[in-house]
Amino acid sequence: MLTPELANSRFMRAARCEPTDTTPVWIMRQAGRYLPEYMAVRNQVTFIELCKRPDLAAEVTLTAREALNVDAAILFADLLPILEPMGFDLEYVKGEGPVIHNPLCKTNDPGRVKPVENMDDLGYVFDAVKLIRRDLPADIPLLGFCGAPFTLASYAIEGGGSKNYIATKELMYTDEAAWQELMLKLVDSLADYLLAQIEAGC
Repeated sequence: MLTPELANSRFMRAARCEPTDTTPVWIMRQAGRYLPEYMAVRNQVTFIELCKRPDLAAEVTLTAREALNVDAAILFADLLPILEPMGFDLEYVKGEGPVIHNPLCKTNDPGRVKPVENMDDLGYVFDAVKLIRRDLPADIPLLGFCGAPFTLASYAIEGGGSKNYIATKELMYTDEAAWQELMLKLVDSLADYLLAQIEAGC
């Protein structure tokens, strides 16, 4: 809900191209390893636990915003967990990063990808949003977060991070119909995901 305090905040005024007393600042990875406050929490749990525990995700979001004294908070979340309710087996492997154990490997595979039909599968994200919004100053916006469709598609196809995206490009250039099907499912799910974040308080 856009309150008068949020609507008139420095960040939101700048977003509407209205004059501000100074340029508003926020940082994409506000909560990260460079912050002792973040590491104090991160050292107690795995990365995915940090993402999926609303109390901890809220804590690192809030402490980063406060420590940096920036004009907006950004939701601490990872871009990949939305792939789980879409049918992907996701694991964060220490020293390796995110791994998809059942990647798309054939041109007809996008047919097995399920759009996210029940946003309750990502309820921990929205619970974190509610906790953050409750404790943020009234004039500090909370920015939502999700991955781009191409980024998510590349993880789903490659099975993890990639430097060259060979398998992704192969699908994109050799089977346009399959690529479009995958993109549409991702775009629809991500749009619903962001709308649910807004409804929760972003």
